Amino acid sequence: MTAPVGVFDSGVGGLSVAREIRRALPAEHLLYVADTAYVPYGDRGEEEVRARTLAIGAWMQAQGAKVLVVACNTASGAALEALREVLTIPVIGLEPALKPAVRDSANGRVGVMATSGTLRSARFQRLVDNYADGVQVVRDPCPGLADLVEGGMLAGPELAERMEAYVAPLREAGVDTVVLGCTHYAFVRDAIQEALGPDVRLLDSAEAIARRTRQILADGGALAEGAAGSVRILTTGDPAGVTPIVHRLWGEPADVERLEV
Repeated sequence: MTAPVGVFDSGVGGLSVAREIRRALPAEHLLYVADTAYVPYGDRGEEEVRARTLAIGAWMQAQGAKVLVVACNTASGAALEALREVLTIPVIGLEPALKPAVRDSANGRVGVMATSGTLRSARFQRLVDNYADGVQVVRDPCPGLADLVEGGMLAGPELAERMEAYVAPLREAGVDTVVLGCTHYAFVRDAIQEALGPDVRLLDSAEAIARRTRQILADGGALAEGAAGSVRILTTGDPAGVTPIVHRLWGEPADVERLEV
């Protein structure tokens, strides 16, 4: 089998990135790991997140992955540089799409919805320092929102009620652009948009990551050719519990295997 593209997240949220990679690179084989036993990373300490990320990155490389996409903002903030030091394959990390948000904001007020782990990371602070450019950046930690997605709450009145509370700081600040700084949030994008109103623009990084993956593979002469690639999905949690939400988010049946890391 052609070497796969490795994609890793604390849970199922990174499937939002994996599906963009699938759209951009349909011939690639995908190897996806959800560290569900430890989700969400945003509630865990930086050292623990770094250790989990390094362990799974090493496993991905040992499986023959030709590139590793860290489809988790919290893991990227905690361990991206360390991964690049210890792995020999290219590593692509996520960061909130703050730069285009600042560029596109008309009123100079931008919100970032993300986990507390992402928002408190030194990597995110560097992003603000480098690109805020006088724009007000409203940090909006959303405790429990990734868990709702993991549990399959993707729509409905209960989610709508909770979303009103999540976006309240952004509405009070009058932001006109909001960055979805957690891959899970793409799956409740409609609920976020409804709570914020139609005049607020939402941005995430998934398409940009897919483009970056294509570029790195093309530069290395490693693009797959031929028929549609396969997808292999593994979880450190209970496959029986993870499989139903994977099917909903991925949009087609896929076996979910158990992984011990």
